[in-house]
Amino acid sequence: MSTAPFARRLLTVAGVDELGAYRVLRVADDDGPAPDPGQFAMLATAERWGGGEDERPYLPRAFSVARRRRGESHFLLEDVGPGSRRLCELRAGDGLWVLGPLGRGFTAPSDGRRAILLGGGVGIAPLAILQDALAVEVTVLLGFRDRARAQGAALLRDARVATDDGSVGHHGLLTDLLAVELEADPHAVVYACGPAPMLEAVRAMCASSGVPAQLALEAGMACGFGACFGCVVPRRGGGYLRVCLDGPVIDAAELARVDEHAGAPA
Repeated sequence: MSTAPFARRLLTVAGVDELGAYRVLRVADDDGPAPDPGQFAMLATAERWGGGEDERPYLPRAFSVARRRRGESHFLLEDVGPGSRRLCELRAGDGLWVLGPLGRGFTAPSDGRRAILLGGGVGIAPLAILQDALAVEVTVLLGFRDRARAQGAALLRDARVATDDGSVGHHGLLTDLLAVELEADPHAVVYACGPAPMLEAVRAMCASSGVPAQLALEAGMACGFGACFGCVVPRRGGGYLRVCLDGPVIDAAELARVDEHAGAPA
């Protein structure tokens, strides 16, 4: 597991790419630790971070590393609130505070199992770096709200897409596509990240089918390294797991359920 220095680093934005409703923030990071697929970083802009109409400070925001390439770390952004909006405003040359990589990532499949990558909305991010790293057969299934967000599918290779409004690909739930895949070939490992209802459906489906699954959760975090206990989720059999330290990738069998606060934005 890659471990970050216990201090944030001031890095420079190398560029920003548009993917429909999303932005890919490319950050120059030649000397930083190489992230494992599924790990995340805490991000905050170097300028104008905090304040606003009510003068409240903004905590850093947790984002999965979407890709590591040619000395750059990539992050997938969507404007869903004051913190993500400020990050979406960054341009090449701007400064960015980064703490990471943090957390536990995905584990590659064993016994020749096929990997099914299942992503919803901005939750597709950690699946891109995972696809880059896997050396086994991979099936990619991605779900989005609409056509603008479905352009994010370009982040991964050979993806099949479902949309809520039917504007692209399958008209319906992403789990419809997963059900077909598992019925045809249940000898697989499912890797999923996305909205909480999707993750809970995946957890229940894989449990009933006896298919192992690893879920990347995205609960709101204040610290990113296990100190504040603000991102806990219930553990099967009792107790809690800290998403930032015990995850964000957690074996689905360890979870009693996926709570509403533990998913990525749709």
